[in-house]
Amino acid sequence: MEKKYLIIIAIVVLVVAVVGALFATGFFNNAQTTPFDTEFMSGAFTGNVAQGESNESFMATYHDDANNITYNLTTMDNSSELMELYKFQGVMGPEKRSFNGQEWNIYFGEALPVVNNTTVSNTSKAMGIVICEAHTGHQGYVIYTIFSDLSKVNFTLNTFGDSYVKFIEPLLKSIKLKDTDNIASVSQQFGLSNDEFAQQIELIRQINAGNYSGLEG
Repeated sequence: MEKKYLIIIAIVVLVVAVVGALFATGFFNNAQTTPFDTEFMSGAFTGNVAQGESNESFMATYHDDANNITYNLTTMDNSSELMELYKFQGVMGPEKRSFNGQEWNIYFGEALPVVNNTTVSNTSKAMGIVICEAHTGHQGYVIYTIFSDLSKVNFTLNTFGDSYVKFIEPLLKSIKLKDTDNIASVSQQFGLSNDEFAQQIELIRQINAGNYSGLEG
């Protein structure tokens, strides 16, 4: 009888160990992932994600049709200045996270879609936006994630909602950044010359410092 109990206990211990290992590896998450590989970064998205069209080596677009999520990936020479501009426009953050030895700055915002150059006023159409930015030496990396249907994903302006927990954090944990020669200038992202963009950044810094003289005239 004692041998029988010992065998049962051993089986239970084995089952518990196997189940624990499966949970640790994400076996029970039932989360499909889609790997991707560009010239400047690689990783994996949560869900079934398809690549969109892109004509530039320094950017790539992907779509998750089931959850109405768009991912825009890009690399540039100075992503920090880009984030200065976004913060001036009201984007919240950053919250800082480190994955695989790489520090990420994570920003949150909301926006209304634009149709035929007109902003849609219906607040039920609001989109959630998460911007993840990292830089390594001379090269910056930015991931824009746009949640177009907030009825499908619990979006929050922080790291507590499903938008971050289910989609953003797993993505950042998978990312491998690459050094490349095809790096866009940050001004190129806005269709400005380097001088024009530098003027915009300087104006923002002056306003943040309380100097509004640049707005006069």
